[in-house]
Amino acid sequence: MTAALAALVAVAAYLGEVPLVAVSAVLVLVFAAGWPSLVELPWPAGAAVVLAVVGLGAVAAVLGDDGLAFLPFVAAGGLILSFVREMLRRDGRAHLVESLCGTAGGVFIVMCVSGWVAVYSGEGVVVCAAATLAVASAVAAALPWRGWANVGLTVGAAVGVGSAIGGVLPQVDLAQGLWLGATAGVVTASLHVMFERLPSARTRTGGLSAALVPVLVGGMLVHVVASIVV
Repeated sequence: MTAALAALVAVAAYLGEVPLVAVSAVLVLVFAAGWPSLVELPWPAGAAVVLAVVGLGAVAAVLGDDGLAFLPFVAAGGLILSFVREMLRRDGRAHLVESLCGTAGGVFIVMCVSGWVAVYSGEGVVVCAAATLAVASAVAAALPWRGWANVGLTVGAAVGVGSAIGGVLPQVDLAQGLWLGATAGVVTASLHVMFERLPSARTRTGGLSAALVPVLVGGMLVHVVASIVV
């Protein structure tokens, strides 16, 4: 599922900025609906609203020429909304700390999708990163081995694909392709190990949200790599 979602991002980036923004917004809404189920948050509807508002706000904040300049304000607003959600609960606020941490963690993850939009000026970078993420996800899911063997082979496959794309696309050089592949491989393999034994990840909404986490987090990491490796 992660591979298909990453491929969707790659296709959207290839088609243009508007399709990429639209796909990013849809991914935000899907993640917001599933994350409370994945981490078993109380009052899931409230958490979903917070995540949707923050995610869409993050995408809107990076449109234009200011880059990530307004993103800290979105992050601050997301944390405030996380606390407001807890104050609005009417269930005795059981598991308060876990609920607050789960919502705040979701805020951090959903904001990362803005990285795909912020780095769009180098659409070749977005296509390369999304493609390596798709390959890494497919390899991690297909391998019969778990643990370090899975991690090593996943990272190796992603680095190989990233290097190959970096040698073909004129907008991406070899160093960027290598680093994008390594980043995609490490993120995908790590999150695969994290979620593979989580019972809630086997539900429909929880599983879809778990599949989205590497795609969302990958957006901000891609922006970092594209900014540093030039």
